[in-house]
Amino acid sequence: MIAQQTIQDIQSKIDIIDIVGSFVKLKRRGSNYIGNCPFHNEKTPSFTVSPSKEIYKCFGCGKSGNAIGFVMDHEKYSYVEALRWLAQRYGIEVIETETSPEYREQQQVAESLHILNQFAAKFFAVQLKETEEGKDIALSYLKERGFQDETIEKFQLGYSPNERDAFSKEALKNQYSATLLKRSGLCVERDGELVDNYRGRIIFPIHNQSGKIIGFGARVIGSSDRGPKYINTPENELYVKSRILYGSYFARHTIDRSDECFLVEGYTDVTAMHQAGIENVVASGGTALTIEQLRLIRKYTNNLTIIYDGDAAGVKAALRGLDLAIEEGLHVQLVLIPDKEDPDSYVKKVGADGFRSFISANKKDFILFQLDVALTEAGSDSIKKAAVVNQIAESISKFNRAEDFTRQQDYIKKCSQILKVDEQGLTALVKKLAQDKLTREEKKSIKDAQEGPKNEPTPAQDESVELLFKDDLNEQAVLRALLEFGDKAWDDSVSVAEYIFAELEKDGLEELFDNRHVLDIMQEYKTMKQSGTAIQEKMFLYHSNPSIAQTVVGLLSEKHQISPNWNKYYKGEIKNRDGLYKEEVTSCITYLKLKKVKRLIVENQMDLEREHQPDDMMILLQTHQHLKQLEMELMRAPGTVIFK
Repeated sequence: MIAQQTIQDIQSKIDIIDIVGSFVKLKRRGSNYIGNCPFHNEKTPSFTVSPSKEIYKCFGCGKSGNAIGFVMDHEKYSYVEALRWLAQRYGIEVIETETSPEYREQQQVAESLHILNQFAAKFFAVQLKETEEGKDIALSYLKERGFQDETIEKFQLGYSPNERDAFSKEALKNQYSATLLKRSGLCVERDGELVDNYRGRIIFPIHNQSGKIIGFGARVIGSSDRGPKYINTPENELYVKSRILYGSYFARHTIDRSDECFLVEGYTDVTAMHQAGIENVVASGGTALTIEQLRLIRKYTNNLTIIYDGDAAGVKAALRGLDLAIEEGLHVQLVLIPDKEDPDSYVKKVGADGFRSFISANKKDFILFQLDVALTEAGSDSIKKAAVVNQIAESISKFNRAEDFTRQQDYIKKCSQILKVDEQGLTALVKKLAQDKLTREEKKSIKDAQEGPKNEPTPAQDESVELLFKDDLNEQAVLRALLEFGDKAWDDSVSVAEYIFAELEKDGLEELFDNRHVLDIMQEYKTMKQSGTAIQEKMFLYHSNPSIAQTVVGLLSEKHQISPNWNKYYKGEIKNRDGLYKEEVTSCITYLKLKKVKRLIVENQMDLEREHQPDDMMILLQTHQHLKQLEMELMRAPGTVIFK
């Protein structure tokens, strides 16, 4: 857990223009900056960054947030990962709290491995491009395979010399310990001596989501009988195979923008497609997809297209682990490359446009593809066909989300026709399999049901009255005025914050607030004010509760500004919100009072419709007259605008 002091140090150093400007070309406009939104494709800039408020807002797609939120959204980091990224950028030491000695030791080993891997990658790159052996053997092979210099540089490809201990000697000379070298998988111990593990191979560095090298894949050059085609880093504190997709660091933004991820098998498939300009592609390394890999894909898109070789091995590889993809809510399609080609060779053969056209024309739905393959293998064997029915029903039962109901029903209908089985019977089988799974896992919904509803309805309130007077915009306006003007003077004796809270308490206006986030922030503000804490917007803008931070970001976003050219064409000064803060606060409070009076009028009218004694009826009529008089006075108050 990151210490609070470290978080505050990071927040104090953050420059949102510096952070966002690292990823987006920004141009100054007035007091803000604009650029093309990195979260959706646009030609006319609608993405605005406010350095004074330390927020960004896209008026095209609606994305908004603070600097930490931008890093989280853009890089798909968790809150803690974003803090670590920012800490590294600004040279801030991350202090951990509540960590065990074992955890600290693990973190130290991981950091040492990062440093060693970076050193190794530079060593291998030099060997590839600057040594006679590397250029004659490895670089020439890559050039024959069509690799361009830009691709080699982008993916930091390298070469490990054939010499028994070339890297080991260099690493030891640079003070890297033998223990760490063995832990990294770069070296192994034989006969009491360290030797290089990847001798005579082309090196593919493997990056994590922040671009750090966490391991390596080492490929033989050409066809060779000497060992496996690829050697990968053994699992350690950094490299966990089930959580890694090769190329994801380079593909993540394109996947996000295109809303589709291409999955291939090998490293060279990824590099070849990137070189052709198809960058939303990652590789699984030929293993069955894992939950962690699928969730990594789902961070960027729900659309997964698997592109594998068209041979039998490619078909089997493509089908492994895809039931998990359905459970994770991914929409999976398959494409098999024809004519004994692989994605690497085929994209070079037909070019980027031809490859894209082939993919678009030959996508096959996973369920129907799986059914076709299974029926082909079953042939005329009735026992095998029965097994196919169960297999497909098992896959269809994985659609366990409410939003997937229509898709599930569509699959049942199509598959029952192809299998020539009764549709109702297949439906019953799918339901049984789904129920069996829920029972085995002691379905979570039972626990949710036991906890009961989270939001209790307001007692003694007619539902129509509640709906009539919900006004989230005015509630937000009150909070916005509090955050931006709270410390300003209302008069000689009280601040704006003190005035607002006094008015809310005096007239019982807090009960009108329906937005729980707004009410929670106001209550926290009030508590801090009473304790004598100096309050700044930043405290809420970078609040540890993401919902509160996002609420504040939404409040502080401004779409319109006074044109800097105003004085060129018009005379006179236009006051900004800072110059009109008293009018804004008065308007917000008056509107709340009007809202309460209107609610009382409706409730009184509902009471009038019931039978009463004459005296009681007279009191209700007098109350109605008094309330209508209050309503008229409030509506005539300065700054009150009524929309009909």
